[in-house]
Amino acid sequence: MNPLAGLAPCCLALLALRAPAQTPPDLPAPQTVTFFGQRIQFYDVGSGPAVVLLHGLGSSAKGDWGRCIMPLAEHHRVLALDQLGFGASDKPFIDYGIQTWVDFLGEFLRVRKVENFTLAGESLGGWVAASYTIEALGAAPPPGPTFALPKPVRLILSDAAGHRAPPDRHDEGGPAGSSIAGTKDLLSKVFYGQAWRNDDAVRTSFAWSMSKGDTWAVHSILTGNAAQAEAVDDGLPSISIPTLVVWGAQDQLVPIADGRDFAAKIPGATLVVIPACGHAPCIENPDAFLAAVRPFLDGAK
Repeated sequence: MNPLAGLAPCCLALLALRAPAQTPPDLPAPQTVTFFGQRIQFYDVGSGPAVVLLHGLGSSAKGDWGRCIMPLAEHHRVLALDQLGFGASDKPFIDYGIQTWVDFLGEFLRVRKVENFTLAGESLGGWVAASYTIEALGAAPPPGPTFALPKPVRLILSDAAGHRAPPDRHDEGGPAGSSIAGTKDLLSKVFYGQAWRNDDAVRTSFAWSMSKGDTWAVHSILTGNAAQAEAVDDGLPSISIPTLVVWGAQDQLVPIADGRDFAAKIPGATLVVIPACGHAPCIENPDAFLAAVRPFLDGAK
């Protein structure tokens, strides 16, 4: 089964926070950097031990992390980038794969001279974070890493995609995403709280999904053949750095069983389950998410 099964809804539904009641706080002006011929937008805020944040499918740095960046920046240097193909970064017409984002993350960290950092990823970003960590720690599958990657010292995975679904899982279908009815159905799968999936949120999410211009990146990764080959199952036992797994108890896209599997396969990993929360704790319940990650990050000081 495709490790991205069930994640297609994120490309629409995670942007529901654009609804007025859930608009994230203002952030400092983003910066840009160009490498590999592509322009990447990012935030670089605060000082202290570095934390690098990776957003999920069809979202952006502000979309996923807008409510967490400034609180984390009180004691850390926080870097949150719009990954290639999403947000305000360039969106080339290429065949996207997890390795695409791993390669771009490595070069971004090299260019920005980021070392001794905590790497955190949500949803698709969690898959990228896990894959990057496996490769950076020297456990990439043959032929192995092409270049040495800056090594994270800690890892946070939130409702992460990336490992093969168990054979008894049957992902539910539903209305097509490119419609009002489809958007409403998808929001109900992403968020637990009713305020995140009311009529205003549905209209706002649908309008945003029609305008954000990342259709090809989403389509490419959801339909490409690379996804199954890039599942992280076999590499998880090689992750030797402290790891925190955070999961929404009511996640209907990547269920809590997946979180338990990540925590079981990564040596010494800790699992924190956030109750009454769906697929994106960093959006739906940032206070609980921050309460989970702050003690973990304090260990990096």
